[in-house]
Amino acid sequence: MISRFDTTNFKTKFACEIPDFHSEGFPDVYDRKEARRTDPFTQFAMIAAAEAVKDSQIDLDKTDLRRIGVVVGSGVGGLQTFNDEMLGYFENQYPRFSPFLVPKFITNIASGHIALKFGFRGPNFGVSSACATSAHSILTAASQIQLGRADIMVSGGTEAPITIPSIGGFNAAHALSTNNDEYRTASRPFDGTRDGFVIGEGAAVLIVEEYEHALRRGAHIYCEIAGFGMTCDAWHITAPREDGESAGEAMELALREAGLTPADVDYINVHGTSTPLGDLAELRAIHRVFGDTAYKVNISSTKSMTGHMMGAAGAVEALACIHAIRDGVIPPTINFRHEDPQIDYRLNLTLNERQERRVRVAISNNFGFGGQNACLAFRAL
Repeated sequence: MISRFDTTNFKTKFACEIPDFHSEGFPDVYDRKEARRTDPFTQFAMIAAAEAVKDSQIDLDKTDLRRIGVVVGSGVGGLQTFNDEMLGYFENQYPRFSPFLVPKFITNIASGHIALKFGFRGPNFGVSSACATSAHSILTAASQIQLGRADIMVSGGTEAPITIPSIGGFNAAHALSTNNDEYRTASRPFDGTRDGFVIGEGAAVLIVEEYEHALRRGAHIYCEIAGFGMTCDAWHITAPREDGESAGEAMELALREAGLTPADVDYINVHGTSTPLGDLAELRAIHRVFGDTAYKVNISSTKSMTGHMMGAAGAVEALACIHAIRDGVIPPTINFRHEDPQIDYRLNLTLNERQERRVRVAISNNFGFGGQNACLAFRAL
């Protein structure tokens, strides 16, 4: 259940909170002074970036930092900071705002702080496209490398949206689950009783690197970003295009760029938010693109386990694809109990139990308000 504020007057009273998060508990990433000057969404990003840099084993003393860039996005930025400052104003009726208000809540600031921490002087900016944000961040990072503007890009997404305005706003839009009695299993993609998404928070960051550069330094390469696709529904501000046409086109573009066919795909990590319309539209998109091949592919929604981290979702789910390639394990869609007569359960939705499978190609879908669709294709090397 939500612990950050009183939910008495809210329809939804639960979320996927990071438990016992203390911003001052990461002295190797930022100090107490920095913690006071950063919103939780930036703190999440800095922690994730530090883990990614450490895992990459980049020798920063022997690497041209002008050739390392950062593109870490957020859907809503420092909403907690903005919320706290406005509540303080309405309580005191005196405009005594923090001088750090703006640099704490702007969506690009996570990229800026990561660059400051490590001295990265290459391309640096933030992407914001709602729930497609970090998928767009990763494909944008890959594009910067393809264009020759960087050798390495630190890329991903971060979100800390469990706040009064976001819960209230999504409730008003009828987007969130209100299954307070069964909140632990409320994120239930493809289930006949799904009633909305469960909001979550967190961050994920990847090191995207030019292939020859990675080989020269002896990097451990997890996989290749083989292709990506971007489209827009041009249909509705919040609702998906019901026939899945534009979402399907994003998948087609990603496969075409990668030189792959639907038969090459082993796993699809779907956007799968557990909304009545969204889940159906995405499965229709898969049928449009894959045809009968769709029955041979593993499909799962890891949001059933993480909740929907909005701007961080694409990066978290990219990591799920990468781990599936590395480990040969398909993560499950949990919390399934009731069939929906509109869903074709001949599809392998990896319901409730993980499945072992060799994964050579995995794709990840993310779709955002505004009709923004992104698909990333990952291939084993």
